[in-house]
Amino acid sequence: MKNQNYSNHAKFYPPHHFIYLPLLFILQVLGIWKIFKDEPNQLIWILFSVVIFLLLYLALMLRQHYALGNQNRIVRLEFKLRYFELFGKRSDEVENQLSFGQIAALRFAYDDEFRILLDKAVQQNISADEIKKSITTWKADNNRI
Repeated sequence: MKNQNYSNHAKFYPPHHFIYLPLLFILQVLGIWKIFKDEPNQLIWILFSVVIFLLLYLALMLRQHYALGNQNRIVRLEFKLRYFELFGKRSDEVENQLSFGQIAALRFAYDDEFRILLDKAVQQNISADEIKKSITTWKADNNRI
């Protein structure tokens, strides 16, 4: 497996991203095109387009909502555990000063960089993107959804 870093850390699920969603987009375009080209069956194509749009919307929203909500909770728990392991105390005070994006970005740093970047994030309020860009040795997260 390739080493993970800032430029390749995004992950795709091929059946969803490259088959199902493109197929729905194609069907949506076809339905809208047919609304204007097939006058006698215009009402059927409008209904077809509405149904495809609803399927597309549902597929995008539900998939994201459940997976990301669950993943966000796990990332927060990992932060709490890691903070406790490194500092020997609860992370509540520090966690309240950070955005979720900052917490998520910190998980890509090894322990020595984690301490430095955490301090920068709290004191200078650097963005999640800046945290990721500052990481010199990337700690891969190959178990994401």
